[in-house]
Amino acid sequence: MQKKKPQQVRIIGGAWKRTPLPVLDALGLRPTPDRVRETVFNWINHLRDGAWAEARVLDLFAGSGGLGFEAASRGAASVTMIDANTAVIRQLETIRDKLKAGNVKLVRGDALAAAQSMIGRGEKFDLVFLDPPYGLDLLGRSLPLCLQLVKEGGLVYAESDQPVSAPEGWEVVREDKAAMVYYHLLRAAAAAGA
Repeated sequence: MQKKKPQQVRIIGGAWKRTPLPVLDALGLRPTPDRVRETVFNWINHLRDGAWAEARVLDLFAGSGGLGFEAASRGAASVTMIDANTAVIRQLETIRDKLKAGNVKLVRGDALAAAQSMIGRGEKFDLVFLDPPYGLDLLGRSLPLCLQLVKEGGLVYAESDQPVSAPEGWEVVREDKAAMVYYHLLRAAAAAGA
């Protein structure tokens, strides 16, 4: 039987451009394709006028770390990555240490419980990435929490295997589809951020 070649993604831009990120073969882990991440970060760069130095970023379902490390590579002030899988967190720790990414904090735990805890502490983020495992309605359950996690004018990236209609309190800023991946950039509606 032929051994399966390990999967990897790469960082698209910033200080660690072209750095490969190995992807563990873990249940439900499917990294955001490089091309999709490139498009999404172009959108975000445009909306933020390329200003990353003050950005606080939350990657609620970190997985491969592609989204979080991409934001860190571009100079985000802080990136918090959360994942429930111990092996995934260990892999992310290895990558963080190799990159000497002092702006990256890793948390092992349930994403929804961690989000509730951050809300309780009054934490706010400029950008939240939501790329949960498909088929568990984690996107539907985490989007309402993000209304309390994003700063006014903050953005949420949501990825799914189905189109996402903007729930109450959100407006879709950009959206697209690549193969079977639907991806959306959402902003809290003005009233929600007040």
